[in-house]
Amino acid sequence: MSDLDALFEAARAIQARAYAPYSRFKVGAALATPDGRIFSGCNVENAAYPVGTCAEAGAISAMIAAGGDRIATIVVMGEGAHLVTPCGGCRQRIREFAAPDTIIHVAGPDGIRRSFTLEELLPHSFGPDNLIDR
Repeated sequence: MSDLDALFEAARAIQARAYAPYSRFKVGAALATPDGRIFSGCNVENAAYPVGTCAEAGAISAMIAAGGDRIATIVVMGEGAHLVTPCGGCRQRIREFAAPDTIIHVAGPDGIRRSFTLEELLPHSFGPDNLIDR
């Protein structure tokens, strides 16, 4: 199994565990660190909508909790006819731990639908280097 296949399967498995009773829109995300560890997360809704958590945020939190600090690549899994790319907030969350050339794969149940660099999804981004290099 390739590294991308492993990420896809991790995103698919965690998507099934998403808690989405209100929107019924389940999302899973799996990321790999440069050392090959995989972390996953799913969306968790809340009756008070702004309090919910995106799948990407869950995967990033799992990575940080395990001592990781860099995203090498990520798969975001959604359903429906349209691409399920990370929301604006998650694009910024990914940017905190990824380089502009990090690949974000957007997947559906049948496989990877499209791949983007973070720069394509969040051009001219503001990141840690803006603050550290002052």
